[in-house]
Amino acid sequence: MTGLGAEDDIPLGERKTVTDFCYLLDKSKQLFNGLRDLPQYGHKQWQSYFGRTFDVYTKLWKFQQQHRQVLDNRYGLKRWQIGEVASKIGQLYYHYYLRTSETSYLNEAFSFYSAIRQRSYYYQVSKEERPELVVKKLRYYARYIVVCLLLNKMDLVKVLVKELSEEIEDYTQRFNTEDQLEWNLVLQEVAAFVEADPVMVVSEENAVVIMSNRLLEGGVPPLEQGMVVGQLALADALIVGNCATQVKFSELTIDMFRMLQALEREPVNLATQTNKTGPLEPCEKPAKRENPHKYLLYKPTFSQLYTFLSASFKELPANSALLVYLSASGVFPTARNEYDGPYDVGGVLTNTNRDVVNGETIQKRNQAQKEMHCLHPGDLYPFTRKPLFVIVDSSNSTAYKNFTNLFGQPIVCLLSPTVYPKSMQDQSQRGSLFTLFLYNPLMGFLSVCGLSSMRQGLWDKAQDFLRKVYRDIGTLITRSRVIDQAFLQFYGDEFLRLLMIRFVFCSATLRLHKLFRESRSFPDSYPQLPKQDTVENTALQKHVHELAAMLDVQNLFCDSSSLDNY
Repeated sequence: MTGLGAEDDIPLGERKTVTDFCYLLDKSKQLFNGLRDLPQYGHKQWQSYFGRTFDVYTKLWKFQQQHRQVLDNRYGLKRWQIGEVASKIGQLYYHYYLRTSETSYLNEAFSFYSAIRQRSYYYQVSKEERPELVVKKLRYYARYIVVCLLLNKMDLVKVLVKELSEEIEDYTQRFNTEDQLEWNLVLQEVAAFVEADPVMVVSEENAVVIMSNRLLEGGVPPLEQGMVVGQLALADALIVGNCATQVKFSELTIDMFRMLQALEREPVNLATQTNKTGPLEPCEKPAKRENPHKYLLYKPTFSQLYTFLSASFKELPANSALLVYLSASGVFPTARNEYDGPYDVGGVLTNTNRDVVNGETIQKRNQAQKEMHCLHPGDLYPFTRKPLFVIVDSSNSTAYKNFTNLFGQPIVCLLSPTVYPKSMQDQSQRGSLFTLFLYNPLMGFLSVCGLSSMRQGLWDKAQDFLRKVYRDIGTLITRSRVIDQAFLQFYGDEFLRLLMIRFVFCSATLRLHKLFRESRSFPDSYPQLPKQDTVENTALQKHVHELAAMLDVQNLFCDSSSLDNY
């Protein structure tokens, strides 16, 4: 305890204030550190502990607001210590978002991170000769950047990256530290992440326009009256990223980043929450949005992936579906068998510290053995006892093409192309084309056409046209007399409906594009979609040509009549 006079001279009330503050501060640190020991999977185990932690931080925050003068005089409260409490509350909100997938909690995290910068809570840290305090500031910047990326605040991200770069330079000059390379790598990763989008939308004033890719109200073709579809709701999603060379930041590859946004609704209070006035206070219950619960798994081992799959499967509610998204390097069988069983065709890579050199698996000594560090199609069979929707973006996605429906539950697998034209392969580091189409079909379309920028007016016109195309694709799916019922079982859920519609649009586009001429360059699915009713439907092909004409790239696409000549 520090103060202006001896401790005996401090009034009893002020001494109690300091004692209470110290108790709350110690309790908050103890609870926060305990969060690391909670299981990362399961919906229920963590909630009561998190609630206690949040309550203590709420009390601590309000306590320091009410007694700031006493704490300044008698405790010697520094501004960076207030910033540290605000940063911890921001982290709590961010982790609550990760646990619940409620996007409104991102806004709360943003509010606290933003206040730290606006009120210069960490400003004095640069004057203290304590490198560990500067590292706290650098970590705050990195966390703030992640939240801004998830809220698509790209202009602010660029400002924060510039400030972080200056802070890192100052830090490395003042202190002879060993972590300089690590922090420079953080800068490189976030810079590459920001530049990953292949298309820039420009306003009439030549400013870059930031588009949200979360689900907006009215953004999904509605169900027509009398349409008979399943009532399944997407409740859980595993989003797995394990591509060796792909751009990533903070354990999020660009493919994971895109897919998680494709499975979220736009936060209702996004506009109102970002410019808070008055005192900053934790808000326990932001507006609830119905998003599927997600697990984000960056380079998981097989055992980690299976543990999370099992937890999701166990807690899946009735009349619900589980989505598994796999963006990973392909693992191919070392020997071909006469019978291709669910463990004979390879799969996608799971993480291991052994057997991997430059992203490629070393050949095993015994050719008869199966690859251990691989999620084989057969590994998913136990989970097909409940409705399962799988998306595989990999060079060996076709391993999942010959699934077997053992239990009669709905199963759909959407599979990426396994080979891309050479001109497209150069872009793979900036994310997969297939996932780009599922995330933002217009951006995917522009990317295959080699267009890197577009005026906002034309972009909006193309988006309006695509909304009509989506409605027509939805009608094609639901009115087909030969389509597998599994697609219709999942069609009632808005997220899965949109993914299936975007998949059909992607498939139709690539089948008409002159550069995509191998069957391996087309997306595929299990069960097979009826081509004449969907991906090769003449009305849909006409729409693709109309969009190409609108964007003045019709020369890149084949006439429907000339497809047979290829």
